[in-house]
Amino acid sequence: MKAIQVKQVGGPEVMELVDLPVPQPKVNDAVVKLSASGVNYIDVYIREGRYKTPLPFVLGQEGAGVVTAIGPDVRSVKIGDRVAWAGVLGSYAEYAAVPAERLVPVPAGVSDQQAAGTMLQGMTAHYLSHDTYPLQRGETALIHAAAGGVGLLLTQMAHNIGARVIATVSTDEKAKLAREAGADDVILYTQTDFETETKRLTANKGVDVVYDSVGKTTFEKGLNVLRLRGMMVLFGGSSGPVPPFDLIQLSQKGSLYVTRPTLVSYTITREELLARSSAVCGMIASGKLKLRIEHTYPLAEAQRAHRELEGRQTTGKLLLIP
Repeated sequence: MKAIQVKQVGGPEVMELVDLPVPQPKVNDAVVKLSASGVNYIDVYIREGRYKTPLPFVLGQEGAGVVTAIGPDVRSVKIGDRVAWAGVLGSYAEYAAVPAERLVPVPAGVSDQQAAGTMLQGMTAHYLSHDTYPLQRGETALIHAAAGGVGLLLTQMAHNIGARVIATVSTDEKAKLAREAGADDVILYTQTDFETETKRLTANKGVDVVYDSVGKTTFEKGLNVLRLRGMMVLFGGSSGPVPPFDLIQLSQKGSLYVTRPTLVSYTITREELLARSSAVCGMIASGKLKLRIEHTYPLAEAQRAHRELEGRQTTGKLLLIP
């Protein structure tokens, strides 16, 4: 089978298209023939070595396809089932062996590409808006990178809840996408200081929550736009890691909360995984959640996909097609 393998960490050039044996299922595994693989920023972090992973490895954390083989103890899926997953390494390939307990069914009304495009980013947007900081109608959220993969989904979910969304984006094109997703106010941070503008938009009251996937360049100013006892939800670092800071600043800025959540902690049991994935797939099937899958690449062009993702040349979801 064809797969994208990393033998040494570094830039996009370290991703190699190689031939590997089709994996065989272990006792609790299922082998899936992939229809699509999701491309996410966590793949960049793993490729760069920010998240330590034994070498060599097949990249990719998200995919969807059809079960072709199962281990002897597997009861939760069967051959021929349409399934999807996130959080298991090895999806940049034609086949992947995945622990059966991490697979979720893909319901009718949701395509394989939609499933591959929503497992990580859709469930991330869901736990951020429903659990990490459970948004309520009438509250205000600042969402950075609102035209990105998670950003567009998170904006839609926040809008559907009835919250006010202030979105930050870099271009007019991305501003249009954010508004279409339900953003009430859009700040072009390349033209306007988002801290100043957010304070103006909230009459200096601040926002209830900041959802920040950017990190280094936005974190400190993000703290400055929170209301008293507001929450900073840092769930990524596309501009780099946040520098160390003294926690006393949280009290000085209004007894703020800061959290650094990950999807793994919000899908820790199979019951929670199935409930969260079912909720997101239900939103897609009903039309309440719209995915933008405008960037699909052949598996062999994984390097290009990463370069365009890191260069902020993309919006919405990126997929690799084996």
